[in-house]
Amino acid sequence: MPKMKTRKGAAKRFKLTATGKVKRQHAFLGHLLTKKTRKNKRQLRQAGYVDSVDEPRVKKMLAY
Repeated sequence: MPKMKTRKGAAKRFKLTATGKVKRQHAFLGHLLTKKTRKNKRQLRQAGYVDSVDEPRVKKMLAY
């Protein structure tokens, strides 16, 4: 059986933590920032976690 390939787009967007959770960045921080509040932009900079429902899909894409 051939080796599984990592999906490079997913590898750039997600990181696995030591406990096995999947870390991600928040969306909505790319442009149109003048209408967003200072507090909102600050909170969007913090990393988030992928929902437990979606975790198996993301882990399959990361493969290794």
